[in-house]
Amino acid sequence: VRHEYPVFIGEFVGTFLFLFLSFAGTSIAIVSATVENTNSNNLDLVSVQNVSKLIYISFAFGASLAVNVSIFAEISGAMFNPAVTLSLLLIGSIRPLRAVHAILAQLVAGVCAAAIVSALLPGPLLTATKLEPSISITRGLFLEAFLTAQLILTILVMPSGPTKPLVIGLSLFVAELSGVYYTGGSLNPARSFGPAVLTGFQSSHWIYWVGPALGAGLGSLAF
Repeated sequence: VRHEYPVFIGEFVGTFLFLFLSFAGTSIAIVSATVENTNSNNLDLVSVQNVSKLIYISFAFGASLAVNVSIFAEISGAMFNPAVTLSLLLIGSIRPLRAVHAILAQLVAGVCAAAIVSALLPGPLLTATKLEPSISITRGLFLEAFLTAQLILTILVMPSGPTKPLVIGLSLFVAELSGVYYTGGSLNPARSFGPAVLTGFQSSHWIYWVGPALGAGLGSLAF
């Protein structure tokens, strides 16, 4: 069991840093866009600002993942996501005990990251994932699943090397561009669980567990 300690610590610290930077970037993007929209009567400008907000949030997640994968890949495998951990378990790359320790570390780190961002940045915590009113639960579920599968497939297929963290980060960035507006672009139960602990669980919270789990299965099957 003691051999799992470095994995637990690495996953906790790595997931915390990944989500802390991502949550902080998300909060800043939302607050700044809200202020600018309030002060603007130009609908075209407001539309551009809203698109910029989505790109900013997507970049925050992708860049943060790339940086922290580079740091922690040799320490814990830099999974940072229960869906990634599940996919590695499904293909036999890790054992069940390591998967349990890693997922526990990721979930605790998600809560800690959300709590620290809430404590450091003024105003309410704005990082909870929720469905956009125009999208159904079924569509949101499968959007989360397919975007997660794309990320999982990138991680599993891409050979190890100095460019792999960058490609993984770019993969998340592209997925977030497609998902942030409609579902919040979770792709990661720890990412949704942390803020939900602080702000409350919505009725659709389950899709942020089932969707990524389905994506892990699809990605592993394709691999």
